Amino acid sequence: MRITPAPPLRTGDRVTCVAASSALQDDIKLQEGIAVLQSWGLDVQPQTLASRRWGYFAGRDDTRHADLHPAEPAALLACARGGWGAARLLEQPIRWQSGWLLGFSDVTALLWARQAAGFAGGIHGPLLTTLAEEPQWSRDRLRNLLFGNTIPDLQGRGGGGGVGSGPLLVANLTVATHLLGSRFVPPLKGAVLVLEDVGEAPYRIDRMLTQWRLNGSLQGLAGLAFGNFEGCADETRDASESFNLEQVLEERTADLGIPRVMDLPVGHRSGNAALPMGAMARLDGENGRLSLLT
Repeated sequence: MRITPAPPLRTGDRVTCVAASSALQDDIKLQEGIAVLQSWGLDVQPQTLASRRWGYFAGRDDTRHADLHPAEPAALLACARGGWGAARLLEQPIRWQSGWLLGFSDVTALLWARQAAGFAGGIHGPLLTTLAEEPQWSRDRLRNLLFGNTIPDLQGRGGGGGVGSGPLLVANLTVATHLLGSRFVPPLKGAVLVLEDVGEAPYRIDRMLTQWRLNGSLQGLAGLAFGNFEGCADETRDASESFNLEQVLEERTADLGIPRVMDLPVGHRSGNAALPMGAMARLDGENGRLSLLT
């Protein structure tokens, strides 16, 4: 696939704020995130996202779709929050431009669609409403990634399977599962896939991973890693009558014969390490390490 690159940001570059999913609860965390970007010397354009609401969305579909097409080209489209709604925007064509798109959770739909359309620059990383609460190492990592500097490896827990390399894909498991079978899924064969989720009981994670297995989406990966699965314990069942999250992840992936890494600092927990979609990556299942290849 021919990929349109994203040039590193420079001081003074334009940033457009995007609310592609759920309505914002208030303006405070959004403004705090904007302040972080401004402290990096970026020119964040005025926005009125917190005042927009249509049901549980941050405006009607056409309004949210328009966020992705600013009147003046932006070097960075920074998403405000997740929730639900981004996938609805894929029903209408999106005119992707060279540059960067930042977000995670529900923004997975846009990150994957952009990558599938042949555009680099998608970053699975903090939203504007979570950025200010990230630890310093996480904010520094995002800044270095955007400005073209090197970033350190991520350390997790090794699950075996040796070492594999391939293009990096990162996703919220639930959102990506609902994209399977559509044209918005980037090539999975030979990819290093990182999955995370929030608020899903182990049996639902089992069900989703089983769907991936049944349609062959896990077979052929170069490596598989799991980030945070925040709030994914099943507290409604007796432990003797259920499987916990770790058991489900292990049982549904152990037979794939590929490198696996658990517990990467990626997802719905403070310390959400930014990762570039489509970049060449190396996953070491023995030592639990994810590295970017330059």
